Amino acid sequence: MHELAMGLKRSNCYFLWVVRSSEAEKLPQGFANSTETSQKGLIVTWCPQLEVLVHEALGLFVTHCGWNSTLEALSLGAPMLAIPQWTDQATNAKYIMDVWKMGLRPPVDEERGVVTSEEIEHCVRKVMEGETGKRMRENAGKWRKIAKDAVGEGGSSDRNIEEFVAKLVAET
Repeated sequence: MHELAMGLKRSNCYFLWVVRSSEAEKLPQGFANSTETSQKGLIVTWCPQLEVLVHEALGLFVTHCGWNSTLEALSLGAPMLAIPQWTDQATNAKYIMDVWKMGLRPPVDEERGVVTSEEIEHCVRKVMEGETGKRMRENAGKWRKIAKDAVGEGGSSDRNIEEFVAKLVAET
């Protein structure tokens, strides 16, 4: 959490960070109440993630790459900074960066076993300011449209659920 806090601070970008109250003691001492943080960041214990992900002001979603959050960000067109922690999250991060091309995965410092604040700052800036970020936002928009079309009337998900229900009804 210290590395993420310092990376966000040094990126000089505005941020909203959800930190559960049970995890707040892991923040660097004085970080949440510092003048610098209060001018650029907002730390809350909860927020409606879907409303944040769909908001036009969102530039980047920093995620541990859990499947639900990954699908929400994908379907809502939110570029991601992938920082997986365990199990399937590394696979999800691989898709985010290499398949869907709508995010970055900063490398882990092998000696310390964490993603450093320098890497977090670098990736945040790359997505928020550069050509790479522009391409990621375009890809994110493409995936948002694909997801919307799939669940819309006549889309592949819509058709599949209709077929499933029809089979269930036919069996009874």
